[in-house]
Amino acid sequence: MATPKQSDVFISIYMVSLIATQGSLFDLQTVLDYGQSVVNVAQELAKSLMEQRAISTKTIQSQMNRQFHGTAAEGAWQWKDAYEAVEVAAILYLRHLGLSQNPLEQLQLIESLCPTHTRRSEEQLQLQQFSTPLSLAYLVSLAGQIQGNDLILEPSAGNGILGQFALLQGASLMLNEISPDRSKILRRLFPGVPLFSVNAEQINDYLAGKTQPSVVLMNPPFSASPKVNSRNPDATARHVNSALQRLSDRGRLVTISANWFSPNNHAWRDTFVKMQEKATVVLSVGINGKVYSKHGTHIDTRLTVIDKVPAADPQEIPCISDTVELAELATLIEQLPQRPVWERITQTAQTAVSKAIRLSPVKPNSQSAPVTQALSQFLDIVPLDYEIVDWAGNDQLKDTLYETYRPQRLRIKDALPHPSLLCESAALALVSPPAPTYKPHLPQHIVTQGLLSEAQLESVIYAGQAHSEYLSGSYIVDDSWDNVTVAANNAENAVRFRRGWFLGDGTGAGKGRQCAGIILDNWCQGRRKAIWVSKSSALIEDARRDWCALGGDEKDIIDLSNIKLGDRIPFTEGILFCTYSTLRSQKNGKSRLKQIIEWAGKDYEGAISFDECHSMGNAMAVEGTLGLVSASQQGIVGLRLQNALPKARVVYVSATGATKVSNLSYANRLGLWQTGDFPFNSREDFVESIEVGGIAAMEVVARDLKALGLYLARSLSFDGVEYEMLEIELTPTQERIYDNYADAFQIIHNNLYKALEACNITGAKTYNRAAKMSAMSQFESHKQRFFNHLLTGMKCPMLIKAIEQDLAQGHAVVIQIVSTNEELLKRRLNEVRAEEWKDLNLDLTPREYVMDYLLSAFPVHLHEIHSSSEGEERSEPAFDADGSPIVSSEAVSLRDALVDKLASLDPIPGALEQLLWHFGHKQVAEVTGRSKRVLKDDSGRLFVDSRGSSANIAETNAFMQGDKQILIFSDAGGTGRSYHADLNAMNRRRRSHYLLEAGWRADNAIQGLGRSHRTNQASAPVFRPVTTNVRGERRFISTIARRLDSLGALTRGQRQTGGNGIFDTKDNLESQYAEYALYELFKQIFQGRFYEVPLGKFEQMTGLSLTSHEGGMKIDLPPLRQFLNRLLALRIEMQNVIFERFELLLSQQIETAIANGVFEIGVETLRAEKFTVESCENVYTHPATGSITNPVLSLSQ
Repeated sequence: MATPKQSDVFISIYMVSLIATQGSLFDLQTVLDYGQSVVNVAQELAKSLMEQRAISTKTIQSQMNRQFHGTAAEGAWQWKDAYEAVEVAAILYLRHLGLSQNPLEQLQLIESLCPTHTRRSEEQLQLQQFSTPLSLAYLVSLAGQIQGNDLILEPSAGNGILGQFALLQGASLMLNEISPDRSKILRRLFPGVPLFSVNAEQINDYLAGKTQPSVVLMNPPFSASPKVNSRNPDATARHVNSALQRLSDRGRLVTISANWFSPNNHAWRDTFVKMQEKATVVLSVGINGKVYSKHGTHIDTRLTVIDKVPAADPQEIPCISDTVELAELATLIEQLPQRPVWERITQTAQTAVSKAIRLSPVKPNSQSAPVTQALSQFLDIVPLDYEIVDWAGNDQLKDTLYETYRPQRLRIKDALPHPSLLCESAALALVSPPAPTYKPHLPQHIVTQGLLSEAQLESVIYAGQAHSEYLSGSYIVDDSWDNVTVAANNAENAVRFRRGWFLGDGTGAGKGRQCAGIILDNWCQGRRKAIWVSKSSALIEDARRDWCALGGDEKDIIDLSNIKLGDRIPFTEGILFCTYSTLRSQKNGKSRLKQIIEWAGKDYEGAISFDECHSMGNAMAVEGTLGLVSASQQGIVGLRLQNALPKARVVYVSATGATKVSNLSYANRLGLWQTGDFPFNSREDFVESIEVGGIAAMEVVARDLKALGLYLARSLSFDGVEYEMLEIELTPTQERIYDNYADAFQIIHNNLYKALEACNITGAKTYNRAAKMSAMSQFESHKQRFFNHLLTGMKCPMLIKAIEQDLAQGHAVVIQIVSTNEELLKRRLNEVRAEEWKDLNLDLTPREYVMDYLLSAFPVHLHEIHSSSEGEERSEPAFDADGSPIVSSEAVSLRDALVDKLASLDPIPGALEQLLWHFGHKQVAEVTGRSKRVLKDDSGRLFVDSRGSSANIAETNAFMQGDKQILIFSDAGGTGRSYHADLNAMNRRRRSHYLLEAGWRADNAIQGLGRSHRTNQASAPVFRPVTTNVRGERRFISTIARRLDSLGALTRGQRQTGGNGIFDTKDNLESQYAEYALYELFKQIFQGRFYEVPLGKFEQMTGLSLTSHEGGMKIDLPPLRQFLNRLLALRIEMQNVIFERFELLLSQQIETAIANGVFEIGVETLRAEKFTVESCENVYTHPATGSITNPVLSLSQ
């Protein structure tokens, strides 16, 4: 029998390896797999390399025809596929023989045995797929100074040549390749290695939360981007920057690029200087193009080596402009400085399955056995030692909204005070929680080192106290987890619900650290599964930070988004993190909710932390102004999770838990309804009763919850914070522009009615109520949005002057907005060819919102009137024979005339554009949700700037480091972010925080205000709400003030605290007193007693009808909110006339209520030299806590 060749033995061994990891090679599906077919060809070609025989074209064709069951001419394969097989053959050669004593000579010989690439595919040209020559790849790996404990990332892996050299040096590997075909090859060639298929220009964003490599070896496309047909010269820089962000600190990145990507190239100089703020270029040298001759090109390239440590001087960048041969390049690499000392985080050995689940988006094995991780072990665990103290109340009450906070009923041994002074609303400060008995179990150093302050430890105690109790009664939960009904205690399948706890702390109290503390208490008692639900995926980093601060490890936190929907969660322990949007997701009968519940188990007793729990608001259907408003899916799923796990220890966390009573409907574990502990039989009963009681009843809810030990709401003290309203008086020119737009909207309003008639939607009667309501609703919505944007834009000239003054005084400026005009910008850019994006001529003013309405929502489609089966005349849209809507030419003419009218009016740029264009994007950090924006260069040219998913983080860092002194943020940057004068940041200037646009959501407004006032700050900010002298703007302030009243009442027990003192109660124009005042105003107009505003003129200007069909005054008058909306669209002078009369009537209503002793003022401090309690009665003692309700019925002074 013939002795097998060495190459045959090698190939046999490799095939056995593939069989062990990938399944039988004789399985038909495996053989026909593209990646396997290429590897099969490579196995045969590798034999030639092993024997140092040249690989001939004939051999390649023969093997490709056999493996792909056809010829290239028949379309069975392309020559690009054949070249892939040649490259894979070289990798197989290296796996067997390794490197010789003279690697360059050896590798150049192997290259000479391989055919020259003479044919290219469309994909290769589009994605610039030019693999790294073997000899150059070796030198790249040499420059990485790879060690056995390194984790290597190859972001543009191709066929994995750079990665193979890393493996030869004993390192671990991560691969990324966007090409589907090459990914198939890599999956066969590197079984078990984490493999991603994402655009490497944003690889840091795609791999967020995953393991960071210590070395990056890369050869990215030089000027090609996926899905972009034209060349992109920024591609290389984006690849390098993203990979550098993913790289671990003190790691090394080695990249091949085009020779023009050089620090000595003026076009890229600034890019490298900016890069050196976080990293150091240690080598940049050109490479002679002949190294690529075998790949069919002679382009000069460049090798750049970068260490991720900040450069001592960012301007000093070593660079060799000339190109060198490989031998000289090898000498330069040998002279490289040693890599910075880097230690890989020790990880317990894992199975290949667990690695795939933790690190790779490749489909995990859903049938794999549970993975037991080596999670954090905490030592020196002791029960928390504290003593109970009696609370006697404050000796002296001040006429302030807040009181300095300290735990009222306990003193914790060795606990340190909170690092910053905390406060509590005056109303809650008058209420004492019950004396607790629960003692958390925590590592001793948590207390002694102040990792949790005394106030934070108090939260852990009261949360544990609540969790040690169950709500009264037993309940039946149906299979949908939606319906919960009261049951007898001995009923079959009856469950009891563990009591929950609400953490309502504001900015500066460290809510995330307290969540981690509550989870740690359970962890130390053996409950080592926890569920952490939060608002956005970016907040997982905050969760990791807070958990690690207490001694935990990052790997304890499991990112649910990395586990495929429907697959079993393989970890037996850990903290499962997900967002509310992830929690509600479902597909093909599979849901994240079921996935979580299966992991937890029906008897789950661990913690569930609902961080930013106000995201579950509207968990029940409520009656709105236009009918029944459905419950939100996030709220519904949040309730289902609580119902499915009755023994879970639920913690609700939010500084803005509810802006209205119905938004508390998610908090069923507080026992506010259905339990018998409170006089509410159902959730609906609770909401209705509290709403009837008004804000006073809302205040009682918060205080009672604290008295029961179920709620704490502290916040950073407002000592040092200044409030200073910036009221801007419009210039005569601005008033003229505003009046012109008001006139235009009057015309639009009139033409809208004409168009509705022309379309047969209305006429003698309303023929299609839904179509009319839709048209009117969209008009009013666009009008309201337009005037909001217009006023915001008009504020900017004076705001800019105020900002310049702040900067001159050494302040840093934070500007809070809501609107970014992103959707409008996207639509406009879609109308412009991409090649014109670098020199734009766009109208991005608020006027465009109205144009958008006219072109997309103004009624122009004809309706046909017909009689229904009941004999009622109705109209339905009319269609032609082809099924296309028929257009009313009259309505189109009306619309076109309006478009012409608007086009002639003066444009006012949006606020965001004005600020960015005036100060320049190099001075302004933008933290919004925009993916694109329009910037202006020094010459005034407008161009499109794309913002990646990590742009907000980079912009925030630039502001906090002092590179930029102005920061603008919208709701996308209003939660969990810090823009304060942090003592740990470079930028410690005092913040001037301008509330330019508050929006409609009180909770978001307050969250935003908390971004510049936080713990550990060098100075407290100056809060400056920005308003104008346009009286109709009170419409916007009114809505936010009303919701802040509710928010303060529900979450602080005192309505005035909702706005932190920024807004006055009088700003709330949507109170019962305003309703009475509006009725009196309408009556005066109808009766002719308001001489400046005759009835006919008022109805014509506002479109509001006060007259009934019979000629008398309507009983069903326009509501207050509608009146305020219409007022905003009047000329400024007329607004002021009407508003002055309305405010006069309002003040009269309030004075009358005060005189009659019925004015609802909320919490009030009574003052006298002496009070005598004449009558006091204990009306209720809570059975669980012993808390007593004893109102003072009579008091004398």
